[in-house]
Amino acid sequence: MLETSARLLRLLSLLQARTDWTGAELADRLQVGLRTVRRDVERLRELGYPVNATPGVAGGYRLGAGAALPPLLLDDEEAVAVAISLRTAATGSVAGLEEGAVRALTKLQQLLPSRLRHRVEAFRTATVALPGAADPQVSADLLAAVAAACRDRRRMRLRYRGRDGLTTREIEPHQLVHTPRRWYLVAWDVTKADWRTFRVDRIEEPLGPPGARFTPRTPPEQDTAAYVSHAITSAPYTYQARILFHAPLETVAPHTSPGAGRLEAVDASTCLFTAGSNSLRELAVHVAVKGFDFEVLDPPELIPVLREVRDRLDRAATLSHPEFS
Repeated sequence: MLETSARLLRLLSLLQARTDWTGAELADRLQVGLRTVRRDVERLRELGYPVNATPGVAGGYRLGAGAALPPLLLDDEEAVAVAISLRTAATGSVAGLEEGAVRALTKLQQLLPSRLRHRVEAFRTATVALPGAADPQVSADLLAAVAAACRDRRRMRLRYRGRDGLTTREIEPHQLVHTPRRWYLVAWDVTKADWRTFRVDRIEEPLGPPGARFTPRTPPEQDTAAYVSHAITSAPYTYQARILFHAPLETVAPHTSPGAGRLEAVDASTCLFTAGSNSLRELAVHVAVKGFDFEVLDPPELIPVLREVRDRLDRAATLSHPEFS
C-alpha cells in the first residue's frame, strides 16, 4: 500500500510538472506497466483530480481543471517561491489580497518541512517594508474581469476618470500591462476609433456585463509594454523630450526604467531617450544625472534650462568649498 501511495504522489507530481504525457512516458518514469498507469489515473480521479485522457496512439494524459481545488504538490523551490510571494502580496498594487494571502500562507507554513520553514522564516525576519507614498490600488475582481474580457475578446463599457473627468468609454480590450506601481489596459477605443491606454485604477466599479464579441485588431505595436511605456511617459505631459545619448543602449538601459521614458537603439554607440514632463528643470536634471554625454533634439526650450542648471550647480560647488574652486 505504501508503494502504491508513493507512486500516486509521483504520478501526480509528473502531471503537474508538464501539460501532456503519453502513457508510455509515464510508465517509463514510474517503472510500471501501462495497465498500472491506467489504474493509478483512476485512483487520482477518485481523489478529485480531473485527469483527462486522449485515446489512440498519439493519445495521453493531461491534468485538467476541476470544480474543486484538490491538493497541490510543490517541489522545494516552488514552495519557497509561493510562500515568499504570499508574504509580499499585501504590499503590492492589487487591493483585497491581504486576508486571502495570510490564510493561504498559514496553511502552507503548517505543511512546510522544517528545512523550508527556516528559509521562509529567515526571509520574514530579515526584511521590513519601507513606507512610502500611497500608490493607487486596483481590486482583484476588477483585474480579473478586465483580463477575462481580454481573453474572451468581449467589448466593455467603462466609466473612466480621465483628464476630461468621468466619461463613458466603449472599448475592445487587448492586454493588461503593469509596472511595480500601476496597472494599465491597452484597448481600442470604439468612440475615438483609435488605440488608447487606460489606467485601471481610474476605472469605476462595478463593471457592467460583458459586451459583444469582437474580432481582434492588429495591435499598435508588437511590444505592448513598449507601447504603454511611450504612452505614459509622453502623452500626458506639457513637454515632450527627445534626447540622444552618446552611449550604447545596453549601457544606458540600467540607468532608466520603462516608467521614466522610452529608450531605443540608434546605432551601436548611441540611443534615443523619449520622455515627457511638466517641468523643464526636472527633465534637465533627470537626463543629466544619468552620467552620459547627450544632445537635446527636442524641445529647444530645454537647452537654456540646462545652462541654468549648470550655472546653479557651479555656484553651489564654489560656495560650498571656495578653496577648491
